[in-house]
Amino acid sequence: MKYWRETIAVTKRILIELLRRRRSLIFWSIFPISVLTLSGFILAERAELPLADAFSYAAPSTLVGAALFFSCLGGTVSTVVAEREQQTLKRLFISPLSGISYFLGIFLAHSCIGIGQALLIYAIAAFWGATFKGSVLLGLSIIFLSIAAYVGLGFILGTQLARRIEDVNSLVAAFGVPLLILGGAFLPTALFPKTLLNIARFNPIYHMNEALVAVSSQQATLDKINSHFNFLLLFAVVMVIFGWLSYQRMLVMERRL
Repeated sequence: MKYWRETIAVTKRILIELLRRRRSLIFWSIFPISVLTLSGFILAERAELPLADAFSYAAPSTLVGAALFFSCLGGTVSTVVAEREQQTLKRLFISPLSGISYFLGIFLAHSCIGIGQALLIYAIAAFWGATFKGSVLLGLSIIFLSIAAYVGLGFILGTQLARRIEDVNSLVAAFGVPLLILGGAFLPTALFPKTLLNIARFNPIYHMNEALVAVSSQQATLDKINSHFNFLLLFAVVMVIFGWLSYQRMLVMERRL
């Protein structure tokens, strides 16, 4: 119960701070909405699809690419770097708050933001007639694994590579944008040449995108997306473990300063 109360307290503090600033939440809403709208209408026009089918295909790609990537990965990096600059970690050392509660609190806060974005994107897609055709439970599993992978990777980048808040945008852009394009977040993977497809199989965003698109718009079952799901599950577990280890290493370094 102690860890649970502390985790909820950290989560509330981060979410309240984001609500007070508002700008990040507004941008994290505007960007995926814009990407979803553009992708939906482009697919409807170029692929000659009904709007409902176009938005059913565009919604999952927008969620894992435009929404969760920048809020859960970029947001985690920003939070970790800002907490270091504001000396929050120094205060952690002299408080009864445990390190694991702080880690889980940041994780849970960005998970809440990710779920909110998922609801927003699918609500807008539903306005244009799109529906989630597959298993909701399987879809939620893919979304939660994607969030876990992004947040874990965010801890790794935020603790090991970013030193100042100014580093966040360049870091996320350098690592993220090529991976997003290669993962099919902005362009359908059906347009990729065979060489790029072979490279994309090593990209976790590709597996997130392919799995969620198949479940959401094609009613795919776990058997049909087994390779994508297993890759994503393994990647998420590895990222959370290494994110935790990176966080612990950062605490050791902060204590020395």
